[in-house]
This record gives sequence, C-alpha cells and structure tokens, in this order.
Amino acid sequence: MLLLIIRVVFAVVSAGAIAAFVSSENPAPPALVGAHPFASFVVLMLLTQSVTFVDILIPTKRIEVVSAIYFGLLIGFLLSYFSNQALSPLVSSGPYQGVVQTVTNLIFPYLCVTLLLQTKDKFRFIIPYIEFAKEVRGGRSYVLDTSSIIDGRIADVIETKIIDAPLIVPSFVLQELQDIADSNDKLRRNRGRRGLDVLSKLQANTHIEVKLYEVRQEEGKGMTVDQRLVELAKKLGGCVVTNDFNLNKVASVQGVDVINLNDLANSLKPRYLPGERMTIKIIKAGEGPGQGVGYLDDGTMVVIEDGGGTIGRETDIVVKSVLQSSAGRMIFGRLPTPADR
Repeated sequence: MLLLIIRVVFAVVSAGAIAAFVSSENPAPPALVGAHPFASFVVLMLLTQSVTFVDILIPTKRIEVVSAIYFGLLIGFLLSYFSNQALSPLVSSGPYQGVVQTVTNLIFPYLCVTLLLQTKDKFRFIIPYIEFAKEVRGGRSYVLDTSSIIDGRIADVIETKIIDAPLIVPSFVLQELQDIADSNDKLRRNRGRRGLDVLSKLQANTHIEVKLYEVRQEEGKGMTVDQRLVELAKKLGGCVVTNDFNLNKVASVQGVDVINLNDLANSLKPRYLPGERMTIKIIKAGEGPGQGVGYLDDGTMVVIEDGGGTIGRETDIVVKSVLQSSAGRMIFGRLPTPADR
C-alpha cells in the first residue's frame, strides 16, 4: 500500500511539473515543445513513468546486487577519471585522446561491476558504511529441506536459542510444501499443513531470522529437489538441515555439511549400556520367533528375546545391545535370568 501511494504521488507530481514546464513562458520551453505542448506532455509523462514500469516489472530486488552495480559504476568511473588524468600528458596533444577516454570510460566500470557481482555471494556492501561484511550473521546459514520442516523438531531446537544463524527456506521447498498440503491424500495433506504451520511458527520466532530464498525455475531445470538443495547450500556456503537419510548421504558425498535431526535427537537421548535394566511394556510380537516389541516414550523400538509371552504387560528386561544410526535407534534386550539378580 505504501509503494502504491508513493507511485501515485510520483505520477501526480510528475504531471504537475511537466504541465508547468510545457506551458511556461519564463523561461520559455524549447521551440519543439512549445509548438506541440500536448504531445510533449504525453512523451515526457511516458518517459518519467517508465521508471515506475521498470520498478513494477522487477519486484524482487536484492540489496547486494543493487549496491554492487551502484558502487561498481562509481568506482569504475573514478578509476577511469584518474587513468585519463595520468594519460593526459601522453595523449592530450595527439589524435587519440577521445579514443583513450572512451575506452577507459567503458572498460573500468564494466570490470568493477562484474567483479562485485561475481563476489556478491561472499561479500556485500553495507550502506551507508561502504564496507565489506559477511552476508550471513552468527555463522553459516542453515538450508531447510521439506522433511525437516514437516518433522517439526527444528522449531523446538530453535526455541532453545542454541542456534543464531539464519534459516534459509528455498522457494522450491515452499512450493513442495504447498503441493503436499493440496494433495488429495489425507495423510499427505495433513503433513503438508503441519509443515506450513511449523514454518509460520519459525517466522514468528523473534530469536531467529528466517529467509525465503527465491530460486528461479530455470536454475534447477532437470534437477531433483534434493540436488537443488545441495547446490544451493554450496552456493551459500551453508549446511543442509534434514532428517532424510538419502539426502544426508548425497550431501555428504558432495562435501556439503548436513545436520541430521535424527542424529541430533539421538545424541540427546539417554544412553542405555549393555547389562543395564529397564522396564517396558511389550505391546506386540516381533518378526523373529518368540520376540516381543515395545517402545520407549520417545518412540525408540525395543526388541526383546523370548518376550512374546508377556505381550500387554510391563516387563523388566536387560539391555543386550543398542543399534544407532541416522535412520533411528533400536534397543535389543532379553528377559532377566536368575543370574542377573
């Protein structure tokens, strides 16, 4: 709304200024304008409003791109001026003065603009201090994938305030969440809506910065979402946050750091060592003969040898081994024997 008001005010002020110019008698406008005041008014209005048209045509503007072009031109013309001053004793009296000035005025701005644009992902200009600073604050950015947002544990981790780096949500991940939320399958639809709710919760958190990173469709043409995530993490120098085991492996192979939420959760779970005793309710039979299966409060599966006969009861067991991986954790146990007492 504020932009709309500014554009309307700009159009009204432009119309008034141009009307006063074409109808002015002191000083008189150029003869061509005075001979055709209405046509001149229309042409000048179109010329001034073309700026508004370009502004609307490019709604997404990145400050590092704008500042790189601005300062590239500024520094380029400054270098061109100094070069012309240095070369003036050599070419001032010759026929090549105009050629040298034209070439330096073209080459130096181009080199400066392209240099700053090529390095904008690592550094950017901070206005008005005109100094280089890292693009991210508090460390490397975290690129969220769809599974980590739907999972929801990332929001709980952020609530602990142990992460102060910005969270990056690529536009194609947001699109995938919307597609899942619009699915005809009820389960997928609920998962998608949960992901959107988690994302809204993250954006409402004042302790973390959540950036929606716009990625053009042509940049990832022919690539899967996982491949685009890895490439974006490489480009930003960040790491991928996921609980997808396959994405974890793909990113690791390509040298991209990964934070696996399952690994993070496993590292914070209480450790059970072989020989320790625990009490668990066996709720179903296992795949092996005589096995029983129970679950801890955090969802960890516990497989008990010879526990099939105690299904439905709270049972003391002895831990035999613990299998822990990025895909989750399993505990293997057995029923206690007289020797354990």
